[in-house]
Amino acid sequence: MKATTRTASQITLSVWWAIFLREALDRLFEARAAWLWLLAEPIIYISLHAFGLETFRIHQVGGIAINMWIISGFIGFILWRRTWVQVLHGIDSNRAFFAYRQVKPFDVAVVRALLELFLMVPISLVICTIAMATGHAITPDFLSPVWMPGDPLLIAASIVGLWLFGLGFGMITSVAMRFVPELDHVFKLMYLPLYYISGALLPLVLFVPVPYQYIFLANPVVNGLELMREGFLPSYRGLQGASLAFLYASALGSILIGLALYKRFARKLVMR
Repeated sequence: MKATTRTASQITLSVWWAIFLREALDRLFEARAAWLWLLAEPIIYISLHAFGLETFRIHQVGGIAINMWIISGFIGFILWRRTWVQVLHGIDSNRAFFAYRQVKPFDVAVVRALLELFLMVPISLVICTIAMATGHAITPDFLSPVWMPGDPLLIAASIVGLWLFGLGFGMITSVAMRFVPELDHVFKLMYLPLYYISGALLPLVLFVPVPYQYIFLANPVVNGLELMREGFLPSYRGLQGASLAFLYASALGSILIGLALYKRFARKLVMR
């Protein structure tokens, strides 16, 4: 009987599939109604901040109704943040897998990032469907004959760019946290401020003076969120200068740095 030989790509895909199944079960069934919280968290944040901004009589930003302005940005932000956090803690959460020589830290990082993308697609569709079903149109004049259709390709490109940046940033910070475990507390403190300085829940175009807006555009996440909103409404008037090229350059640069760090400290990362 001939012994079956498996190629490196087949082994890699098998490893990824095994990790994916384990991670999916953990994310969806780790605690009671864990799957429900994945959907509830963005809905709660969106509802509270939409209500708060409308209380201050901010009904639209750059031509987009405030509800859809928050939704279109928050979906991208939470994809980036969740991808970053999952990759950040991926090595510690899957340390037992490294007993198998076929499993590398990069495998865990990629699979965790893919799982986040897989989960966020249906969550985003449900949120947008709920918003439309409850009468929250993209713009106040959604039914007007002069309304312009969105740009789904720009939305998709922005989402992929934010996802890639979350993967790269997570790889870099996971290595940093391996050498300085106390950084975990610093990163947790960053979660809430990032919601606002990234423009996910706070209209930077309204609250930041024009001469200082370029400072915030140095954040790749801000570029991604502004481009997502422009994809929802091409006539959107937000921060000027958002660049898809800058977003992808930052994402690919962070991934290359992360790969270099993973290779340089491969042994250190898998040690207990």
